[in-house]
Amino acid sequence: MKPAAFRYHRAHDVTDAVGLLGELATAGEDPKLIAGGQSLMPMMNFRLARPTALVDLGPLRRDPALSSFRRDDSGLTIGAMVTHRTVEVSGAALGPDFAVLSRAMRWVGHLPIRSRGTVAGSIVHGDATAEWCLLALLLDAEIVAEGPNGRREIPAGDMFHGFYTTAVEPDEVVTAVRFTRPAPRAALTEFARRHGDFAIVDAAVSLDAASDGDSLAGGRVVLGGVAPAPVRVPEAEALLDGGVPGPELFAACGEAAAAAIDPPDDAAGGAAYRRRLARTLVTQALRQAWEKGETR
Repeated sequence: MKPAAFRYHRAHDVTDAVGLLGELATAGEDPKLIAGGQSLMPMMNFRLARPTALVDLGPLRRDPALSSFRRDDSGLTIGAMVTHRTVEVSGAALGPDFAVLSRAMRWVGHLPIRSRGTVAGSIVHGDATAEWCLLALLLDAEIVAEGPNGRREIPAGDMFHGFYTTAVEPDEVVTAVRFTRPAPRAALTEFARRHGDFAIVDAAVSLDAASDGDSLAGGRVVLGGVAPAPVRVPEAEALLDGGVPGPELFAACGEAAAAAIDPPDDAAGGAAYRRRLARTLVTQALRQAWEKGETR
């Protein structure tokens, strides 16, 4: 299929993009930003999205701040135009505290998609199974957005409102994503019908080792595909605090996660099926997270 007709505009920098969004909205247009286009264009081709105008952020790739990442005392900041592939091949530069970001990229579509799609674009798109959305919750990301009223930072916990709906306003441009919670013991895994397809269910977890090295001080469990937005599962997380890492604890957390969710029934799978996937994926991810911490 072909997308519905739209007007094309090219932004030169962030200020220009914000200005264009405001001008187009005032003129009665329904503008959308396009960076990598790997999420928006398929939806336009199927006419699930029908913006009357596109604002291309391609020229912003020339801005070093938007096309690179940096580490400092506040965590890891990834510029809005950084691609999935850049993160995938930068594991050593990310350091052990954020290496899960690099490892998780193998689940993102296929190589051409990873080479064009951007980190910020995926998060703003707000797909409930998107790997970056789960990672944002897992690592306490802050989404930095510029708009007509200036700059603001949106905590990941306030970012995802439902099906493809986020806290970013229509006249705002995301410029960076800052991950503030180091997680040397973390993993993401998922299940899809075929490699590269959208996940039916995915799970991202992290483990916090206690000072004695033999027990846990806590952890996080995040699931996608079980609700309109990615969700943390406090019932599973509660078992990790003070627990002894191993197959029994990880299996119990998987059971707790499966029992806590109320997943949908749809063409991809029923609620019972998604619960079984959640149980298996959480258990597997916890085991992988512990092993990664042991071997780094």
